Amino acid sequence: MSYDAEARMQFLFTLRSRGVRDPRVLTAMEKVDRQLFVGGVFEARAYEDTPLPIACGQTISQPSIVGLMTQALDVQTRDKVLEVGTGSGYQAAILSHLCRRVYTVDRHRPLARSAQTVLDQLGIANVTVLAADGGRGLPEQAPFDRILVTAAAEDPPGPLLAQLRVGGSMVVPVGQSDHVQTLVKVTRHDTGYDYEELETVRFVPLLEGVELD
Repeated sequence: MSYDAEARMQFLFTLRSRGVRDPRVLTAMEKVDRQLFVGGVFEARAYEDTPLPIACGQTISQPSIVGLMTQALDVQTRDKVLEVGTGSGYQAAILSHLCRRVYTVDRHRPLARSAQTVLDQLGIANVTVLAADGGRGLPEQAPFDRILVTAAAEDPPGPLLAQLRVGGSMVVPVGQSDHVQTLVKVTRHDTGYDYEELETVRFVPLLEGVELD
């Protein structure tokens, strides 16, 4: 890990103070150096608990939100996980330490390529990065045990709900793109879905299609 012990301790202290208490999540976040996923002039701020700009007009989420969403998802070691909104690849890298397989999609091809490059450099082999329309999910790989959406939808997308296995769960920001959204946990049962509101968040909107290079 490239950052020093003092920075690491402060980073973990901040996560705990914001409600990230799951030991497995904290360990995974300690293993993944956020600085590797933050480029250019913002590298010096990589360990602050704040979102930061990345390429294609997107952001890397603040670490405490990453931790809280991961904690709410309750990923198990044998799970197959779909992440919608790869961004820098930071969230996928954390998930890779918690589950069997991660599929992550982003509508921006340059982001998908750069995320795959960093993951390869870290030797993370259980993450597959694809440029795809996240709202459509990955039906060819469904069903998924867990789905994590890192862009806001007005409602939990129907195709993603359909790709969730019975007993599985999805964490997704829900709300209008220009307002504060609510983080929602959806759990699928034999007879339908349960919805649990977690907290207010702010994410970029989930958009249709795939951007050209």
